[in-house]
Amino acid sequence: MENFILDNLELFYFVILAIFVGIEVIGKVPSVLHTPLMSGANAIHGVVILGAIIVMLNCNDNDYLNLSLGFIAVLLGTLNVVGGFVVTDRMLEMFKKK
Repeated sequence: MENFILDNLELFYFVILAIFVGIEVIGKVPSVLHTPLMSGANAIHGVVILGAIIVMLNCNDNDYLNLSLGFIAVLLGTLNVVGGFVVTDRMLEMFKKK
């Protein structure tokens, strides 16, 4: 475990820096813009879906742990993408004239 951490130290620094930058950026967003920002960010989970499919394609047929985790990632990513589009659609309906 220690070798893994030492070999990937730059990756850990990058993730920690990304967390601080993300908190700082999201903290500055007004609450009026939070819903459109989050619905657009949910659509980015298409990358998660593609990554999970690629991982599942490269797994062995008898590697049930990776296949089940990939399936769960595809399922949750799909739910997040669909939810993002549903929220965006409902939000845009509020601005239409009756």
